Amino acid sequence: MTTSTPLLLITADPSHPLAHLALRYARAYLQNASIDTNSEADNNSAIKKPVLNIFFYAEAAHTANRLRWQSADQTNLTQEWQNLAAQYQLSLPVCVSTALSRGISDTDNSARHQLNGDNLAAGFHLVGLSELAMMMQGDCRLLQF
Repeated sequence: MTTSTPLLLITADPSHPLAHLALRYARAYLQNASIDTNSEADNNSAIKKPVLNIFFYAEAAHTANRLRWQSADQTNLTQEWQNLAAQYQLSLPVCVSTALSRGISDTDNSARHQLNGDNLAAGFHLVGLSELAMMMQGDCRLLQF
């Protein structure tokens, strides 16, 4: 039986409670999917990686800013997403137009648009909206935070 692939469309600014909820949801989903996947692997002798699509859009693009400072008493969402992505080999795509309009750029776009430097956090990458459209094709369960 196949299940739909969740797509987390994160639009909330990193300071908003919904942005933190999105991270908690992703963690819980991936931990649960890993347990289920490992149980199935015992029967099938093949380990499958849990699948979760993530897309940062609108104000959530601020999450990808490596220069965003966070006080010690607050969760650093940028680092937490980077850690989760490394642990589960996740892609962290960010809408390029919403990122650029919020002052967040990678090296290529900084050169293309003659900007002074880049500030995209490691592990995140800028993509067009076509990436989101492709994630939404087929059997997709969209959750917006």
